Amino acid sequence: QLQLVESGGGLVQPGGSLRLSCAASGFTLDRYVVGWFRQAPEKGREGVSCISSSDGSTYYADSVKGRFTISRDNAKNTVYLQMNSLKPEDTAVYYCAIGPPFTTVQALCVIPPSGSWGQGTQVTVSS
Repeated sequence: QLQLVESGGGLVQPGGSLRLSCAASGFTLDRYVVGWFRQAPEKGREGVSCISSSDGSTYYADSVKGRFTISRDNAKNTVYLQMNSLKPEDTAVYYCAIGPPFTTVQALCVIPPSGSWGQGTQVTVSS
């Protein structure tokens, strides 16, 4: 069964940090552009950060630049999102997804893929 499983969310105070993990099973993640997306209550899903499959290029939404870092560990078949200096407006359910063949990091993040999504992981930033 092909699936992506997100984990690492939780409740954190403003200014705190979390590291999210996106683990793949049933397929090899390193062949794909992978993205992190989030959806806050009553808002649409938005691309947060994406990472390429080959040259290590990345894309970040303006709202997270300088605070979030995306990385991948192909040996563990996992992509991470390190989130620092968290703000209340980062509160959302975070999801990961792979892009179609030949996509780019910007294309994947700007236009989130359609289709089914996993359960995601809840991130709540609150004092």
